[in-house]
Amino acid sequence: MKKNIFIFLILIIFIIIILWFKNKNYNSSNDSFRNTTHLILTKHARCRMDCRHITENEIKEIIHDGNVNYSKSGRSNKGDDTYAIEGNSDEHQHLRIVVAPESDGLVVITCIDLDKEWPCNCY
Repeated sequence: MKKNIFIFLILIIFIIIILWFKNKNYNSSNDSFRNTTHLILTKHARCRMDCRHITENEIKEIIHDGNVNYSKSGRSNKGDDTYAIEGNSDEHQHLRIVVAPESDGLVVITCIDLDKEWPCNCY
C-alpha cells in the first residue's frame, strides 16, 4: 500500500514539473511580441482595422502597453506562438490585438473591439 502511494506521489510531482516547465517556456519568449519595428499586417487584420476604425498607431499602442490575455493566447494552427494583447487605446476603444512573432517582424493576425460589434465582411 505504501509503495502505491509513493509511486502516485512521484507521478504527481513529475506531472507538476512538466507543466511548470511548459508554462515557463511559453511565458519566457523575451517579449518578442512587443517589438513593433516591423509590423506585418495580414489581409484579415487590415480588413478588421478598416471595419472597426482601428489605426496602426492604436495597434502599436496596445502591443506596447496592453496586457497579454494568456487564455486567448497559445499555438496557432501553423504551430506559431500567438499572443492576444488587450488594452484601451487613446481613442477609448477596448481592443484585443492578436499577434505572432516571426523572424522578419511581428505579424498582426487580427484586431477586435471588445466593447462594440462592428459590421464587417472580412474573409
